[in-house]
Order: sequence, then structure tokens, then C-alpha cells
Amino acid sequence: MEDRIVQAKIPPDLEKLLGVESQSRSKAEAFTQAFLKSSLQQNTRMDPSTLLKHKAVTLDYNRPKRGKRKNKKSKGLTARQKREMKIFQIKEEHQRYELFLPLHDLWRQYIIDLCGGLKPTSNPQLVQQKLVKADFHGAIITVIRSKCPSYVGTTGILLQEFKHVFKLITKEDKLKVIPKRNSVFAVEVNGFVSHIYGSRFEQRASERSAKKFKTKGIIDL
Repeated sequence: MEDRIVQAKIPPDLEKLLGVESQSRSKAEAFTQAFLKSSLQQNTRMDPSTLLKHKAVTLDYNRPKRGKRKNKKSKGLTARQKREMKIFQIKEEHQRYELFLPLHDLWRQYIIDLCGGLKPTSNPQLVQQKLVKADFHGAIITVIRSKCPSYVGTTGILLQEFKHVFKLITKEDKLKVIPKRNSVFAVEVNGFVSHIYGSRFEQRASERSAKKFKTKGIIDL
């Protein structure tokens, strides 16, 4: 029944509607043979009719070649270009302690929120774990120990943190560059005093936030 339906001619009314014309048996067979020859895999030497009787026919399909997409990444400035443009240099007229007091107030509130309020009942170890991964831009930092005695006692607001140094602005409006290595810093927030061992902090602020710090062991000078 199904074969008859497939092989039946298209009714005249559908031919007009679809704009097609029923082909005779000979023309249909010729079209099928031509289609199979053009579509069969090129390495097939057997006759199409023989292939149809013995196994399934695999037709060639050439996928359109897609050009390689070039990832257009915006090229940032190199370290040399940044130095030449003096991007990280703070102008002398901006080296004033009072200008950065609002930054310190923002940092203070940021740390209180980060540590869940910093109440007297807060766990010091949990507070310390939060602080080691926090951003310290705006914190008031004091050098309490250093292999270089001239750094000891220096206090100021942290303006810039690099991989190996802190840049502080003191109350005397002086910009100080303190190396992290071989220095210990103190930070006080709401009565909590945290000591920072600079040798452990020799990462950028963005890298430190993802670093796992060991809770045991102390690096001495």
C-alpha cells in the first residue's frame, strides 16, 4: 500500500498548486541513477543498483569550510609603556595626607563589613583569615619591624600596593616606598591589631585574594 502511494502520480490539482510535473517512470529512473552517481563516495567502484541491493548507501557531504575565528583581544599597555606614561606615579600636588582620609574611611567600613562587624566576640583567627585576602588600599599601616632600621615606625595610608613594595603617604605629606620583604607591618581596625609579614605578601592584591595561606608557621626576620 505504501509503495503504491510513493509511486503514484501527483494529482493534477496538486501539480498546478505546487508548480511541479509528474515524471514518467523512465525519466524518474534516469534522474535517480544520475543523482546516486554524483552523490556516492568517489572511491566506490560498484554499480549504484548493486550497492542499493546489498547495503546502505553513504552519500558524500562536504561541509563548508569555516574560516578560523581570530580572537580579537584588546592589547593593553606594556609595563614599559606604563612607566613611560607615568601611570602609577602620584603627582606632587596630590601627595597630601588629608586628601586620602576619605579613602581610609571607606576601607575601614569595607573591612568591618567583610569581617561581619568586628565585634569584641569575633574570632581572631577568622578575622585574620579575612584580612590576609583583603584589599589594603586605604589602610593605615605601620612598620613595626624591618631589617632596615630607618623604616621602623613609618606610618601612613596605603596608596599603592605592588608585588614587592607598599607606597604610603605619611601625615607629613611624604610618599614612602617600603619593601615588603624583611618587614612586618601592623594594621588596626576597631581594636583588632593584625600583623602582616611582608615576605608572605609578595603578590599583587589581585593574586593574593585567590592564594591559600598556611595557618601554621611564622616567618621571622
